[in-house]
Amino acid sequence: MTAPIPLSVVIPVLDEAERVAAAVERLRWADEVLVADGGSRDDTVRLARAAGATVLEGTGPTIAAQRNAAIALARNAWVFALDADEEIPDALRDELARVIAAPSHPVYQVRRQNFYLGRELTRGRWGRDWVVRLFTRDRRYVGRRVHEGLEHVADQGRLESPLIHVPYRDLGHQIEKMNRYARWGAEDMFERGERARLWDLGGRPLSRFLRAYLLQGGWQDGRFGFVTSVLGGWTAFLKYAHLWDLERRSRGSR
Repeated sequence: MTAPIPLSVVIPVLDEAERVAAAVERLRWADEVLVADGGSRDDTVRLARAAGATVLEGTGPTIAAQRNAAIALARNAWVFALDADEEIPDALRDELARVIAAPSHPVYQVRRQNFYLGRELTRGRWGRDWVVRLFTRDRRYVGRRVHEGLEHVADQGRLESPLIHVPYRDLGHQIEKMNRYARWGAEDMFERGERARLWDLGGRPLSRFLRAYLLQGGWQDGRFGFVTSVLGGWTAFLKYAHLWDLERRSRGSR
């Protein structure tokens, strides 16, 4: 039997009963899989443990906190930060083994190959989606509610093989997730003292739609591109609408 790759894979989860078991089982080649649960109300914890992961409960209110709790307990020198909706294909697995055996950088980016409703997205930000995911275990994530990122490291390498990403099960799941992330983003902005102006509520969503549909080539994908571009603009509107609502409620007004 081939020896496990000396890598700790950390996965933050919240109500991922539909996907967590498969996500863990695909990682049998890794020496350690740490699942950091954010308070799931379904069978996520039980299923993750049954699949062979070490499960941490009560790991904090944000994805960054969940990741950091797992990284702190990692037993290997190298960590890969994975989400339950992502998959490490064989080519990337083999590259990870080679890189951590003879690393040239302390941190590595990987390109996410994004699939939306069964179709690969190759245009706009989805087609140029590079994220930092492989790093030494002394690194930590910056504590934001949404779009968390690893602390800045100037010396970064890039992996050649892509990471598979299927962010939404269906359109309904996307809409639910959009609203949740928009609310988290608004809470971060509100704590930084930002407020929603009329331009933010009207101009930013329109600008994001036009950029995605016209400048980034969404129009070339027909109705598919139109829908994804509209939903991108809608996400921007939701974030600033939530920000406006936080301000309104903080003042006790309507």
